[in-house]
Amino acid sequence: MIKTSTLPLGRISLLLAIIVWLALVLVDLVRIFGMINNLDSGISEEVTWILEILFFIFVYLVYRRIFWKTRQSDFLTLIWRGVSNGLFAAAAGLLTELIYLAFGESKIGTDPFLKNVFYHINFAWTSAFLISTALLWKHLILYQKNKQVVNQWQVFELSMLGALFFVFFNNNNFDYSFLFGLVILLIISILLAGNLKWIPYLNFKEKWKLLLFLFLILLCAGFLFYRVLNFGNEERIQINLTDNLFLMALFGFVFAYGLFSFLVTLFNLPTSSVFEQKLTEAINFQKLSQSIQPEESEEQVLDILLDSCISASFSDGAWIELNPKEQFIVKNPLRFLEESTRAELNSLIPQVHQTWVHGSTAELPHPQTIRLNHPNYKSALLLPLVVNKSILARIVLIKEVKEGFNKEMMSIIGTFARQACISVENHRLLNQAIENERYQEELKIAQRVQKALLPLHLDHPDSFDICAYSNTADEVGGDYYDTYQVDENHFVLIMGDVSGKGTSAAFHMAQMKGVFQSLIQLGLRPAEFMEKANSALSKCLERNHFITASIFEIDVVHQTFCHARAGHIPTLWYKASERTAEFISMEGLGLGIVRNLTYKNHVHEKTFDYQPGDILVLLTDGILEGRNDTGEQFGYKRIKKIVEEHPQKSPIDLQQVLIDSLHLFVGGDGMIDDDYSLLVVKFK
Repeated sequence: MIKTSTLPLGRISLLLAIIVWLALVLVDLVRIFGMINNLDSGISEEVTWILEILFFIFVYLVYRRIFWKTRQSDFLTLIWRGVSNGLFAAAAGLLTELIYLAFGESKIGTDPFLKNVFYHINFAWTSAFLISTALLWKHLILYQKNKQVVNQWQVFELSMLGALFFVFFNNNNFDYSFLFGLVILLIISILLAGNLKWIPYLNFKEKWKLLLFLFLILLCAGFLFYRVLNFGNEERIQINLTDNLFLMALFGFVFAYGLFSFLVTLFNLPTSSVFEQKLTEAINFQKLSQSIQPEESEEQVLDILLDSCISASFSDGAWIELNPKEQFIVKNPLRFLEESTRAELNSLIPQVHQTWVHGSTAELPHPQTIRLNHPNYKSALLLPLVVNKSILARIVLIKEVKEGFNKEMMSIIGTFARQACISVENHRLLNQAIENERYQEELKIAQRVQKALLPLHLDHPDSFDICAYSNTADEVGGDYYDTYQVDENHFVLIMGDVSGKGTSAAFHMAQMKGVFQSLIQLGLRPAEFMEKANSALSKCLERNHFITASIFEIDVVHQTFCHARAGHIPTLWYKASERTAEFISMEGLGLGIVRNLTYKNHVHEKTFDYQPGDILVLLTDGILEGRNDTGEQFGYKRIKKIVEEHPQKSPIDLQQVLIDSLHLFVGGDGMIDDDYSLLVVKFK
């Protein structure tokens, strides 16, 4: 018995398509011979329709086999196949036009047999182009498919199957039923044309190539459609093969998806470079977070930091200067500069900026820009690297243009530097912990990591007050909170809690801060923020660790806040108008638990309206799980009752009442087994 898997189905389908096409040509030529000699050929129109349908089917099988073999190719390679088919079909049509233009009204130019042969050749290549391009569109539409898209495509395929046999219903007449069927198929095509999830995965250069390819496909399709319209007016055609609902619907589908893809790609071009830059920044954050391991050196971190700063600022050159007190050496301190050029540029930096390298500081210095009087380089950015209140090194970034460093660049680079300094500090603290008693050193690491990671200042407008408090248990702390001002009307609050304890919790907290600070600058919605954070943290966290988090985006103009929760303790909301408090119930799964694209199904967001006097209390589970000497937990009800009894207090006073109540409940013999943090917001 022959196995179907061993049969060359593609070659068989191609052979059958050629045979059917030859039969179509022969049938038409027989009719022409009968017409010229006033003879009845005896071949009905239904024979031509059946052969035409068979030809479509076999061509479909040929190209489906081709796409199956090349389905793993990149998008541009697949689209080029459609372009090549279109160019070949258009070239065949153009060559035909040139031949008849050259022959004019000569005997060869008016010969009906030759004209019909050329007509069938153009029909075959046009059909092949349309069917192959439709299969190409199918592959792109079903990229990252879901059930709804699959159902839409199945409806389209069934409709096209009906259009294939529609010729038996309307006898190849251009009537109202033909127009009705064409309109229905065009509507379905337009609905499918909105599935363009593959375009964002192309970079800026690839999108330019895509625009060229799509333009060529649309140009070829337009030219072939023009020829098809002309075929309908040709008297030499015995049976018009191109006035076919299936063929016209394919034209509409190819046009619709090609045009939508072209426009979406064109409108995405201005933001492509920004998206790629933000993606690069997020990747660099991840590299910095993962770069320090116990067996690796601080040189590697500074090397990655230098490359990341150059990439983020589009600098033309850079170098790094170490504090002479440091005990290690950077082997490759220069980027895109000669040592002689570096010396010239360094001499142009004012003396006031030269002395800080050898000193120490009690405050974190900020990046500073300087104008340079140099023939080739006009601006510089000085980036100090501070570890444990002492200068580790500085990075100098150089550009050929004046004022080449804007505020956004400086903010991103400053965040890079802080993340690298935290990594270096963690590395040093870890080495110190290895040399000394482990338990005592972990307590020191916890205190310093907590101090370095938690913000000293909480961004907020005059329309609400905010305060925060955090305390660790016995070992390292894994609680995290922060605020971020998106613009003058939008503010973001974040609270997170790393699972587990020990040194790993401190490092995961540093990774969480880096990822959160990177993503928050992208202007994502809360649910999208959680999806991106889960994707980034899934690559950083160990398998037995996860992070819970809550995020609020506050709109002070419309007095609303949008909330998403990733497995974190529900937030308490006191409503001043109702004089009652309730915990906001939102579904959400912790970050790092589900490490694939299905995580987006486990996180949701919701927008709420707030009123003056309303209060939000964000907390971690250390407060809820505090136990007294009988083993009873502090719990939700006590927190709710305390807030309802003191709504008139300021956030700092209400926070103190909650902490005092917790300590009073726990007592001397009670236990607070976990880190506990609190963030209180009161709207004016």
